[in-house]
Amino acid sequence: MTRADLLSRVDGLRTGRTPFVLATVVRAERPTSAKPGDCALVLADGTIDGFVGGVCAESTVRLESLRLLQAGESGLLRITPRSGDSDAPDQEGARTVGNPCLSGGTLEIFLEAMVPAALVYVHGEAPVARALARVGHALDWDVRPAVDPAAPIPPDTSAVVVASHGRDEAAVLAAALKAGVPYVALVASRRRSAGVREELAAMGVPEPDLERVHAPAGLDIGARTAPEIALTVFAEIVAHRPRVHAPEGTEPTSSGGSTGEEGSSTHVHAVEGSVEVAVDPVCGMDVAMTPASISARHGATTVYFCGTGCRQAFLDDPQRFRT
Repeated sequence: MTRADLLSRVDGLRTGRTPFVLATVVRAERPTSAKPGDCALVLADGTIDGFVGGVCAESTVRLESLRLLQAGESGLLRITPRSGDSDAPDQEGARTVGNPCLSGGTLEIFLEAMVPAALVYVHGEAPVARALARVGHALDWDVRPAVDPAAPIPPDTSAVVVASHGRDEAAVLAAALKAGVPYVALVASRRRSAGVREELAAMGVPEPDLERVHAPAGLDIGARTAPEIALTVFAEIVAHRPRVHAPEGTEPTSSGGSTGEEGSSTHVHAVEGSVEVAVDPVCGMDVAMTPASISARHGATTVYFCGTGCRQAFLDDPQRFRT
């Protein structure tokens, strides 16, 4: 796949609200196979399309890209064959990873996380609903007004706000709760909010879900006008969204336990977000546990590797690398 092909695919991923990382080689020291300008797309499932170096470098790019994707951040990755380099403190905006399996040379790769704008579904035509659309667009969020209570809620919706002045409130809130939307809110008075909660309970909505409904919506800062109320709603969404940060400092160490796939024979530890990491039993490198990663079945277990060389070394003598 050429660079032009990759860049043309970017538009399709953005249109489809598909998160990805654009990895671009900005500096390469011989004898690395990658050259400045080489690039690849890293998807949330660990799939890599393009070229940013050999399989060992690709493994590191996959893991660091997934970490940044979870955090919604971008950064510079420096991969060196000197394993001790990973013990050095990282510079701000850059991360150094020592990969002892590299054949030589150093790569510097810019990892640009492309995360879709937060999607907010606003039900209603009231002044507050219109104000929510204006304020959301000013924040560069994806705000989608709707009036049909049966309209499907997109699977990656970050928030559903009902501002319909009594029309179809319970039905839309119940659908949002069932869909697992992180933030569900009702713009209404305290009295009206209590009544809608009772209506939801009568519909069979369980108590834990009822407690997830922000009603009245927004932070209590004394807002009066529709734009002010919209501001408080977005402030509450920001205040309640998960805080995920890319790792800082040296490479995380194994917990010595198994928190990933049942039966894995490698040490596993969870990192921020949903990225799970296994330790290559041959070289000790951290490897993302994804379907696209290099792995092998050993009995009833799955073992993950940074590259094909470590995989073959393990298969030649598994007992040598037992943990």
